[in-house]
Amino acid sequence: MRTRRTYRHRRGRGRTRDGALKQPTAMRSIRQRPASVESRRQIGHWEGDLLVGAGQRSAIITLVERKTRFTILRPLATDHSAQTVGDTLIRTFTRLPAGLCRTLTWDQGNETFHHHRIELGTGLKIYFCDPHAPWQRGSNENTNGLPRQYRPKGTDLSVWTRGQLDHIASELNDRPRLCLNDKTPHDLMQQWERRLIAKIIRNDR
Repeated sequence: MRTRRTYRHRRGRGRTRDGALKQPTAMRSIRQRPASVESRRQIGHWEGDLLVGAGQRSAIITLVERKTRFTILRPLATDHSAQTVGDTLIRTFTRLPAGLCRTLTWDQGNETFHHHRIELGTGLKIYFCDPHAPWQRGSNENTNGLPRQYRPKGTDLSVWTRGQLDHIASELNDRPRLCLNDKTPHDLMQQWERRLIAKIIRNDR
């Protein structure tokens, strides 16, 4: 070949041809998200991502609610395949109140190949960022750096237990944020829960 290589290398982020064919299809673009998601006026809109450990052998799911910046961290004990990621997201969101399960924004990637199954199992509408545009889910990108303070990039994330991740998330959610007028994500989530309870009581009268 003109490049003096003896054979042709596969192109495209190191994926095999089979892997490329497994990319999610019929994805809902971030450009289709409702204005209420962009404005952060309404609670229940999430951004998600994977934090991947050394050698891509371990990972955790990070979820950030856009309005409150409330963070959820979930371990992926065995792998970060589409099946495992889908099962974990369904299990996580089905345990939340319906009012907290409106939308989820994620990067385009094989780990969300089961996005239709996740939507059916949770009631979420899933939107995907444009290719190579992680800043389109900026709340999640900013939050992803915080767990790295507990364990540096390039280490084995499988050593984190569910309890340890819950503790880290609790510390993050109890941290005052300038963007929240020095309130904490936990404060805002509790405020929403009180309003929800009050609304239920009013409707029962």
